[in-house]
Amino acid sequence: MRTLRTRSRSRRALHRLAADAALLAVAAGFAAPLVWLLLASVDPEAGLSVKTPSHPTLENFSAVATDEIAFTPMLNSLLLCGSATVLTVVCATLAAYPLSRFRSRFARPYLLTVLFTTCLPITAVMVPVYGLFVRVDLIDTVHGTALFLAAAQLPFAIWLMKNFMDGVPAVLEEAAWTDGASRFQALTRVILPLMGPGLAVVTSYTFIMAWGNFFVPFMLLLSPDQLPASVSIFTFFGNYGQVAYGQLAAFSILYSTPVVLLYALIARRLGGGFALAGAVKG
Repeated sequence: MRTLRTRSRSRRALHRLAADAALLAVAAGFAAPLVWLLLASVDPEAGLSVKTPSHPTLENFSAVATDEIAFTPMLNSLLLCGSATVLTVVCATLAAYPLSRFRSRFARPYLLTVLFTTCLPITAVMVPVYGLFVRVDLIDTVHGTALFLAAAQLPFAIWLMKNFMDGVPAVLEEAAWTDGASRFQALTRVILPLMGPGLAVVTSYTFIMAWGNFFVPFMLLLSPDQLPASVSIFTFFGNYGQVAYGQLAAFSILYSTPVVLLYALIARRLGGGFALAGAVKG
């Protein structure tokens, strides 16, 4: 019996070691590009290989930290993605509320349709969208592009918002009605404050997907001074006969900063649960 137990423990230990080795290999695969990004950004002679710079410098950041290369595209991205995110979150909230609170035989087919639209590739609809934007004079406009980005993220945002809203007990809303609140007041003063993690998830997901979207602004925005940073990376890459990897890495770090800051701001909300403790007592 002792021999069998010893063999079983040895096998478990080997399985754990194999699993740990596999996880470490996967982690190394994800970490290698990030390590290259950090090292190349301070290396004036950066290449495709991962190496420690012999003379670290901030020259790459100084070269890209200009209005034309970094600041104007970043501002364009903030305006474009911020407005699209706000519009998506507001519309998703208003659409998810009746789906969560009212019972209808059309609710399930509608939700399945919403879920199906999230699977449609954006490239499949860009040609008719481009033609439509030309006809309605929305081509090369920031508000028109933001409107389409919001519409593209809206189906999945509705699905997420509805699932989070289902977690808020209806009795809390009914108690607000008893105190004289309207449905809109109950939504804004009771439901939304209690589903803070859900709002954080939808907001961060929408902003990140819009921030990294290259194809939509590339197709719908024509003026160079209106291009966001996701497109200016492409133009920055193509403006050199030989790619300046150090400057490209520095620009990529600056480009990733708003997303990292957004996650840092909402990480506490993402880590917490719904603030329902004690809310339905009595």
